[in-house]
Amino acid sequence: MFSVFVPSEFSLKKAVAVDLAALPENAVWIDLVRPTPEEDKAVERVAGIAVPTREDMQEIEISSRLYIENGARYMTATLMCQSDTDMPRTTAVTFILAGHRLVTVRYDSPKPFALVENKLARSCSPSISGEMVLMELLDAVIDRCADILERCGAEIDQVSHDVFEPESQRHGHAKRYSQILIEIGRKGDLASKIRESLVSIGRLVTFLSAVMEGVKWSKDMREQLKTMQRDVVSLTDHASYLSNKITFVLDAMLGVVNLEQNNIIKLFSVMAVVLMPPTLIASIYGMNFKKMPELEWALGYPMAVFMMLAAAIVPYWIFRWKKWL
Repeated sequence: MFSVFVPSEFSLKKAVAVDLAALPENAVWIDLVRPTPEEDKAVERVAGIAVPTREDMQEIEISSRLYIENGARYMTATLMCQSDTDMPRTTAVTFILAGHRLVTVRYDSPKPFALVENKLARSCSPSISGEMVLMELLDAVIDRCADILERCGAEIDQVSHDVFEPESQRHGHAKRYSQILIEIGRKGDLASKIRESLVSIGRLVTFLSAVMEGVKWSKDMREQLKTMQRDVVSLTDHASYLSNKITFVLDAMLGVVNLEQNNIIKLFSVMAVVLMPPTLIASIYGMNFKKMPELEWALGYPMAVFMMLAAAIVPYWIFRWKKWL
């Protein structure tokens, strides 16, 4: 399906296009969502462009994502989708500037598109153009990435607190290490997807700045483009910082798990060492030889029990004295 937006006084209204052959000529933004071949041909006829296929949009080469063809600027970026869920994903979105008209091609529903549509439906410049709509979309995409990074950072801090909480709270069912490891994995996946999206947006903004050198853009739009470049660079650095922090938290978590396992193994080792001498004494006096002097001694049994207790207590006391327990 697709949506056509035309300027109406101080807002951008969505026009109802029933006939594909009669698309409004004054449309400044055509939004294609999972377009059919008929819709592609109709938009190509009106805008004079070639709409890329989904396979073309999935290409990762820079030359296949950012290029100029017949005077139209083609820019494909990777945007975040469903970032508020446990299964975030990325999707390729193509922005095409043909004259002063913007055509967007997408196969998912990134949140910034709905936000910009609602914002321009309330208020916009009477002389709005496709370039201005593109700037609004890019600004909303960058703001959305910043919001996701802020939330991801706060959640990573919470996971870090769970890992480094006091020792007294790590026993029993208060600590579920498997759940923490799953949470760390999810945050790492989210941070990597955000960074991938920011890198693609940064390339798009740099390409847009280069191709617009000879175009008469307003001073405000040029300044806004420079601000976007700085924001993307800072957000990319912050995403890299979060990735490093996630790696540190993961290493710390695995270290804590290893310490817990070592403590358990140490406990079993100490118990084995403590019980080994009494077992040896009991084994000696459990032998069935005919001539064993202690077997007929009246104090033989109490002495054997005393020796076994002493053989168990002395190693335990030595371990405590050495602070090995």
